[in-house]
Amino acid sequence: MSPKKRSRASSTVSDDVKSHNHSNMSHGISGGAGASSSRAASTLPASGPLVHASQSLEDFQASFWRYQMDLVERGGDFKSGLPTQGQLPLARIKKVMKSDDQVKMISAEAPILFARACEIFISDLTCRAFLIAEEHKRRTIQRSDIAGAIGRSDLFDFLIDIMPRHESCSRKWK
Repeated sequence: MSPKKRSRASSTVSDDVKSHNHSNMSHGISGGAGASSSRAASTLPASGPLVHASQSLEDFQASFWRYQMDLVERGGDFKSGLPTQGQLPLARIKKVMKSDDQVKMISAEAPILFARACEIFISDLTCRAFLIAEEHKRRTIQRSDIAGAIGRSDLFDFLIDIMPRHESCSRKWK
């Protein structure tokens, strides 16, 4: 890419980021560089991380679910079926739903709701695993971190058959 095109592309991205940050501020989402640490812990930026290093599980849960509720309340065009960032493939979800012989018909909204629920589940488990990786002074999530996140919460007991708990996992985060 020529230097002229590269600078034009970077200025376009910069303008998009500025307008995105401005629209987030108008929705009441804070957490930028100037925000206090307690304020940043209570709300999440739309384009920033869902969890911060050294954040407690309680702080993470409060801010994570507040952020998820804010996304739901702001709404969006869920019925369009257009892929959004991180959206799971609706055809695959519908195929999994139809794999049950008792399911005859599926409404148009059901796969969309399941996709959103799966995205929230994946985000929650990933953030919990990241907190465990941070405890071990790592920034890379490993299988043991996911197993630890599953083992520290009764919420994930249904995953025991998939990811067995290790005896070394403490139940610190009950």
